[in-house]
Amino acid sequence: MLKKIISAIAITIGLSSVFATTGDKAEAAYYHTKAISVAKANIGVPYRWGGMSPSGFDCSGLVKYSFGKAGKVLPRTAAEMYYTKGYRVGSLQAGDLMFFAPNKASKPTHVAMYIGAGKMIMASSSKGVIITNTNNIYWKPKYIGAKRI
Repeated sequence: MLKKIISAIAITIGLSSVFATTGDKAEAAYYHTKAISVAKANIGVPYRWGGMSPSGFDCSGLVKYSFGKAGKVLPRTAAEMYYTKGYRVGSLQAGDLMFFAPNKASKPTHVAMYIGAGKMIMASSSKGVIITNTNNIYWKPKYIGAKRI
């Protein structure tokens, strides 16, 4: 009898952790989808150093604003995002943050959001909010890693 009770409890705990994990993944997918949607709605907005609104964005301002509209609070700078939020990933999924630095030993100075199909959305100092390829000749050599929020 005791074995049956312990077994039933173990199964209940196991199932609840599966559903909790599934719920966490669904919640993360919502944040990522919403953040991408917000960022895409701002394509063409001009670059503004320190900008965090649709009147002008810098790279981290766009990411912070987009995730904020999705309900996730992120730090202000690319470096703070890189060092304090999420976990590192090797295989990109839509909504992951991609970080860039002048060289591999430097702290991140630029952040973009991966949107799938080899594309990322970012605030470019020369073109404002744009979608570009992840293998962009300028950004690819500066890529230092990605984090999933």
